[in-house]
Order: sequence, then structure tokens, then C-alpha cells
Amino acid sequence: MPELLSFDVAIFLCGTLAAAFVTGLSGFAFGMVAAAIWVYALPPPQASALIAAYALLVQGYAVWKLRHLLDLHRLMPFIVGSALGIPVGIVGLRWASPVHFRIGVGLLLMLFSLYNLARPKLPEMKRAGRGADTAVGVLNGVIGGATGLAGIVTVIWTSMRGWSRDEQRAVFQPTGVASFLMIIAAFGGIGLITFDTVRLFLLGLPALLVGTWLGWMLYDKLDEGAFRKVVLVLLLVSGVTLVASAWR
Repeated sequence: MPELLSFDVAIFLCGTLAAAFVTGLSGFAFGMVAAAIWVYALPPPQASALIAAYALLVQGYAVWKLRHLLDLHRLMPFIVGSALGIPVGIVGLRWASPVHFRIGVGLLLMLFSLYNLARPKLPEMKRAGRGADTAVGVLNGVIGGATGLAGIVTVIWTSMRGWSRDEQRAVFQPTGVASFLMIIAAFGGIGLITFDTVRLFLLGLPALLVGTWLGWMLYDKLDEGAFRKVVLVLLLVSGVTLVASAWR
């Protein structure tokens, strides 16, 4: 673990604050923001464990704030689908090239976000049923298991379902909580959560809390159109980051 008050710890805390702020504002992208900054201070296994743990806290807080909008009937297809897809994504990495997979997902995110930023309105799937929601959940799990981007597919899908911004977050954030719980359980099972990781986790909690609070404050000032643009821009940045990281 980096020494207390070292430059590495400063980078870690700045990354934690920035990632928490973005997630509080948009409801996702903690891992993308944190990983882009933490790569200069933390080894990948430690960063992965901290991303899962912090994202679980931030997403869990959001679920609590939106608890009055939770609809289990609407939510369960996404969670069940993700639970089925995560093991497939993990196992699939044995046969698929992680580099090619990340490039493919990144390019799709870039194309989707650029296309919809140029359009006045997202295509709508209001009549899509629970079967389609379950299929999206499975795809979300596969991509989450293979890349760690738990929730990215549900973010896109819920934005096309004709739901309000709060209704969207009341679906993709609980789905993210369930996914990160499964990921943390897997990390614990393979011994990735060490004592040093726990110490860093505790050290970063104040930055996490402040960033989350600031993000939610700004979220309350966004209208539906502004929220849509924030989501699309973050999807574009996520795609560019994925493609760039694949070539490192």
C-alpha cells in the first residue's frame, strides 16, 4: 500500500472523489473514471477490488434515495438476466481475446452515443416486454463479467424505454448493486481482497462521501434533456476509454 500522504495516495483520493461525483450525477461510470486515474497509482487487481466495493456503496446509496420508485416486477428480469450472464462473460474470456472484446464494446458505445447526440431524441422501445428486458440483463451480465462494466447495457436500454430519469436510475442502479455484489463475492473467493486493500478502502471513504453528495446536488438541478446528454457523453467517454485501454 502507498504510504499515507504520498503522491500515490493523493492520486487515489482525487480519483475516488471524481468517480463518486460522476456516479452521483449520472448513476454510473464509477469504474471508468476511477480506473483512468488510479492506473497511475494502484496495481490493477487492487484497483478492481476497490472499484467493485466503492461502486457498490455509491449505487446502494442511490437505490436507497430512489427506493420509492423501485418496482420489483420491472427490475427482476434485469437482475436475473445479469446473474445468468456474468458467469458466461467470465468463462468466455478463456476463448475470446480481452483486447478485441474491449475494442468491440468500446466502438459500439462510441457509435451509439455519437448517433444519439446528433439526434433530437433517442429511439423508443416502450412496447418491449419482460423477455426483452431479461435478454438485456443477460447481455449486461456477459459484458460486466468480461469487462467489469456492470450496468452499462441497462443504462442504454432504460434510456430507450420511455422512462423518466428517476425511473431509469431505479432500474440500472439496483441492477448494478446486484452485479457488484456478485463480483465482490468472486474477488473474495480468489483472495483478491487483501488487508492493504481494506486500509485504502477506509482511507478513501471521506472522498467517496463528498463526491457522491456533490454529484447528487447537481443531479437535482438537471432536467430530462440535460440528464440525457450527460448519459450520452459519459457513454462516449467510456467507449473511448475502453478502446484506448485495449491498446495499452
